Amino acid sequence: MAYKNSIAVLAVLAALIYCAGCTELAGPKKIKLAHSLDITHPVHLGMLYMADRVAEKSGGTFQIEVYPNGQLGTERQCLELLQIGSLAITKVSAAVMENFAPNIQVLSMPYIFRDRDHAYRVLDGPIGKKLLLQGEKFWLRGLTYFDAGQRSFYAKKPIRTPEDLVGLKVRVQESVTAINLIKALGGAPTPISWGELYTALQQGVVDAAENNPPSFHTSRHYEVCKYYSINEHTTVPDILVIGTVAWKRLSPQEQQWLQEAADEATVYQRKLWQEAEAEALKEVEKAGVEIIRPDKAPFAEKTKKLLEEYRDQPQKYQLIKEIQTAQ
Repeated sequence: MAYKNSIAVLAVLAALIYCAGCTELAGPKKIKLAHSLDITHPVHLGMLYMADRVAEKSGGTFQIEVYPNGQLGTERQCLELLQIGSLAITKVSAAVMENFAPNIQVLSMPYIFRDRDHAYRVLDGPIGKKLLLQGEKFWLRGLTYFDAGQRSFYAKKPIRTPEDLVGLKVRVQESVTAINLIKALGGAPTPISWGELYTALQQGVVDAAENNPPSFHTSRHYEVCKYYSINEHTTVPDILVIGTVAWKRLSPQEQQWLQEAADEATVYQRKLWQEAEAEALKEVEKAGVEIIRPDKAPFAEKTKKLLEEYRDQPQKYQLIKEIQTAQ
């Protein structure tokens, strides 16, 4: 019954999206981009920049309409709409794309990147570009990587070493990689949806969580957790994804405009992201949060075994080594 209801909801969403474009019998070609973030988010602003650049490059003949705040469905629903061609573009975490392109899982590995610049070089280089195309057999093609920062721990008690996590119930995304990371650090991983996390922290269902500074701030989780430990255990990017159905409907020139605009928007979005991080840390500190900058080495040492577990998966293990040694 739940499956039938899900199909019914998807059908209604597809019909609404189709009807929204029914009056566009003439004029510029328009494609739709939908996501679940709010309009102040650096990723949303990066998408608007991309839409502006596409319009400029095409002289207004090719346009992107951006629908934020989950107007056209949840993240999962948007992905499904991309696959059937009712929606053109959406944003997902690289962790979500693991389900469609297994090798992307390496981007969620702890401490796989030395720093932010190393991550940018890998994502913008041959390794990153190859990974963007690995979801095509599931009708999903990556356009670019947007910065989603580094994930760090926040809790009701200070976390200065991995030992401080032992026994803590830590909220995680529904990701095998995320679950294994918390186990390696001695915590008890507890999958909880993002929308329910504030209440879960407040009521003690979980003791801690992990995310980037802007998310910690905008979610108001700092009202409950007064310690933010910048250990930066993972650097999982967001991926801007276009459905292959929509991609193939574009002419070669339109594809070029879109890819160029996405690449330019990436530079713009990353600048906005770094500004948002600095502002978020300033605001939560002002609200009484203690910002802790622990030695990352013990955290990296504790989680190193997670990377070594891929020795029996030669393709992924080789990819991990290529990323680690990339200059």
